[in-house]
Amino acid sequence: MAIRPALVVLAAGMASRYGSLKQLEKFGPSGETIIEYAVYDAIKAGFDRVVFVIRESILEDFNAVLLPKFAGKIAVDYVLQELDILPVGYTVPANRQKPWGTGQAVWVAGQKINGPFAVINGDDFYGYTSFKIMADYLSKDTSGEPAMVGFKLANTLSDHGTVSRGICRTDQNGYLLDITELTHIVETAEGIVAQTPDGEINFTGEEVVSMNLTGFPAPVFDYFENNFRQFLDQRANEPKAEFFLPAVVDNLVQTGKARVKVLPTAEKWFGITYPADKPVAVQTLRRLIDQGVYPENLWNEPFESAK
Repeated sequence: MAIRPALVVLAAGMASRYGSLKQLEKFGPSGETIIEYAVYDAIKAGFDRVVFVIRESILEDFNAVLLPKFAGKIAVDYVLQELDILPVGYTVPANRQKPWGTGQAVWVAGQKINGPFAVINGDDFYGYTSFKIMADYLSKDTSGEPAMVGFKLANTLSDHGTVSRGICRTDQNGYLLDITELTHIVETAEGIVAQTPDGEINFTGEEVVSMNLTGFPAPVFDYFENNFRQFLDQRANEPKAEFFLPAVVDNLVQTGKARVKVLPTAEKWFGITYPADKPVAVQTLRRLIDQGVYPENLWNEPFESAK
């Protein structure tokens, strides 16, 4: 029998650029959130459990808005990501105001995960194919090698501002060589560029990027904790420094702890970073519904998950 992986949804972000609680914002015609489309795709792809990483401040709304929709369709659990949830021996610096990043979010999820799992952002749309690629990998692979779904950079941009992306280099066999995290990528009249302190970096758009859809055939939370401790030792007093999931994956590769397979997808990503992204997301979902990819109401029509 194939292994059924779990899905970890990172939904504790502060949404400072969006301006409201986008994790629970309605985008579908029947009031669906972006998270619901991800869970719907994941169920159909073969995931059998979802663990949400959220903040305590949204727990009441999470329980009221999302949990009832998943009842009877997939097992659901949650963990909290807060500033003061740190490895033993560490405390929060006085100048820190935001959670520590996606790496911390995966680390806290470890208390509810004991088998293969994949990670996604709660405000990103990945498409069914991306989930199916990852579910098939985690269900059949026995090598213990992590994997990430790789998107084309041109398929992951916002029309309304800069985005952060992990730029991936791979070898001829599709294994990751390294990830470079860039936080100010934008499409200009002259092309796609990353704005860095040392100047601009130009891209063709064909580059492979990580969108945090990463899978681990076995728990790796001790490794995440070790990396988190190293991050805190070096950067805890930088108020805006973040412990990124791609940095942990890159460290696995650079230290020789594991090979990481990059699984390409042709799906076009869209996400919710800026308020102006919402109309685009609504229109894209409407088009997919009209094409028969999704029903008008995600949860009113019966469907079967992958076996």
